[in-house]
Amino acid sequence: MEQIKNIDTILAKLKAQGAMTSAALAKVLDITSMGARQHLLRLEKKQLVSHFLQKATVGRPKQMWQLTELGHKRFPDRHADLTLQLLDSVNTVFGEQGLAQLVIAREQQMLEKYQTALGACATLEDKVSVLAHIRNEEGYMASVEKMSSHEYLLIENHCPICAAATQCQNFCRSELAIFQQCLGKNCRVERSEYLLTGDRRCAYKIFNTASASG
Repeated sequence: MEQIKNIDTILAKLKAQGAMTSAALAKVLDITSMGARQHLLRLEKKQLVSHFLQKATVGRPKQMWQLTELGHKRFPDRHADLTLQLLDSVNTVFGEQGLAQLVIAREQQMLEKYQTALGACATLEDKVSVLAHIRNEEGYMASVEKMSSHEYLLIENHCPICAAATQCQNFCRSELAIFQQCLGKNCRVERSEYLLTGDRRCAYKIFNTASASG
């Protein structure tokens, strides 16, 4: 059977692409379907993946493989427990206003960092590409898809601050505001997928309003 250097290769594919068949995973990893299935069965025994049947438009249902909650925890969450403790402490000592000030301070720091990085970009496409690169370095497993001449999709397959965002969703509101500000007034940013409402990832539609109106 084919050897894969690290089981994290399979987990990372499922994290980035969502539920997949063993055949689709085999194609991505350039191994046989049997080899992929054997790896998945091993991961299932470790409770890192699970499978379910998905109805097909034609033919038999497809067996889909996905990460379990334990599988998702294999990806870094930037010291989630410590983060939650600090948020609790800030809320206890300074109240909700203190927590709001913390979010604002983080927002300003991130905005300055992103604006500096995007400062030399000539087009919105360049800005979105650089933004995705930064977010990827920060652990968001980010990528960009060009949907049309004036629309882009910023995809984030992982949230390294998920624990903090779950407790204080102002972090999510803040990040959406940061994207809008750093990408400029000639675009519109909308969240189209949201991890905290049950989607498997966060995604943002970015519209070039100058191009669309032109």
